[in-house]
Amino acid sequence: MTELTRTSASASGGTPAPVTVLDDGRVTVVPRAIVQEDDVWLREADLAGATGWEIKPEGVCRDDVCVPLSGALGREVAQERDGERWVNVTAFARHAGQPYAQEPGQRVWSFGPPAHEWQRRVESDVAPDFTLPDFEGRPRSLSEFLGKKVFLLTWASW
Repeated sequence: MTELTRTSASASGGTPAPVTVLDDGRVTVVPRAIVQEDDVWLREADLAGATGWEIKPEGVCRDDVCVPLSGALGREVAQERDGERWVNVTAFARHAGQPYAQEPGQRVWSFGPPAHEWQRRVESDVAPDFTLPDFEGRPRSLSEFLGKKVFLLTWASW
């Protein structure tokens, strides 16, 4: 799949420390991660538990989707550091079209669905069903309004 670049943790810009990863409804505290500016590196051993992605010979895979890594991209995403294989999760997310947000002061990263999941939803022309309370507090589902025009208004207090 890719050749690994070998570096030391000190040369790569960080000492491993805990981070929190939010992905696919999971909240995972990863005990050892390296943070470099906007990027977060996880050990390969922690990758699947935190994100659902895993490294296989054909690339970085999640369920039935594999994203091949080769050349410069492979070296940017996967590196060996001090005898362990590390994965730059944010670099991979950028490549896979997976949105993410970070709260660096808290060492928290949140990852949204990758592009292939959003593209499938757009191709179907059907919005995903969800349920929210109306003004009287009764739960209302989008599917109740099938065939009707719906105007959604959202806001946040923060």
